[in-house]
Amino acid sequence: MPLHPLYFRSALKIVREIKRYSTMIPVPVAEIGEELSRKYRPYLLPKEEVEKDWISELELDTVERISRENLQRGEEPLKILVLYGSLRERSYSRFMAYEACRILHRLGVDVRVFDPKELPMKDDVSMDHEKVQELRGLSAWSDGQVWCSPEQHGTVTAVFKNQIDWIPLSTGSVRPTQSRTLSIIQVNGGSQSFNTVNWLRILGRWMRMFTIPNQSSLPKAYTQFSNEGRLSASGNRDRLVDCMEELVKYTWVMRPHFESWGDRFSERKERREKERREKEEREEREWVEEEGAEVKGIEEEGTKNVTAA
Repeated sequence: MPLHPLYFRSALKIVREIKRYSTMIPVPVAEIGEELSRKYRPYLLPKEEVEKDWISELELDTVERISRENLQRGEEPLKILVLYGSLRERSYSRFMAYEACRILHRLGVDVRVFDPKELPMKDDVSMDHEKVQELRGLSAWSDGQVWCSPEQHGTVTAVFKNQIDWIPLSTGSVRPTQSRTLSIIQVNGGSQSFNTVNWLRILGRWMRMFTIPNQSSLPKAYTQFSNEGRLSASGNRDRLVDCMEELVKYTWVMRPHFESWGDRFSERKERREKERREKEEREEREWVEEEGAEVKGIEEEGTKNVTAA
């Protein structure tokens, strides 16, 4: 007896629900301890709020699957550093950065935020300052970064630029930002503008980073957040989600190739020349030491002969 078409529809619906449920398993998040979590994960919400939060309700099946598959193969969680550019108590760039962090955290990323308070202005004497060393360490640690700056006078703020100025292009043979991925965000006090994200894209290129194609610009930021600093539902919020999804995808693809992308002809040539000079200097020092020892030996022998005579 042939089965009724409704049976097939019901069976197909059940299969789809099972498949959907399997993708809802949370992506594991790296544990970093309470002290580091308090310092670098201030964006985390109380557990009782997480399940009913808008980020928990997002459909992120594709990128969650990508993250889960990489983690199951034994890959370490992605490491993302987030920088923002305002010291105000009600800082919209910080609010926006925290929302980006929560999305990335949902995707299993180890997300850490740098607090720019007490970071000295860039100079030639504060290299060993605690905040400078902290920032540089986080940059070297990261696989990718999120930069979020307000627009001030048509460009990035001094608070944000100061952070980038403290991150060197190179430290010895290490390039702290070489080949890292980058997502860029700006918040505006007035109508929408793209001046700041354009400047951020230039900065990213100068720091030898791969800036993702998508970007986020939030107009009239003072109208977009609740009193608690949460981003209101809109196309702008959807764009932020798109950017964080894209950042995770690009970073998973590119992280295995960081070392190869940093291997350039000009630098190999420079390294060989440096090694050649060091070898010549070493051989010259050894020759001088040998000659000096020989001369000293002759002088000592001569002294002995004169004394004997």
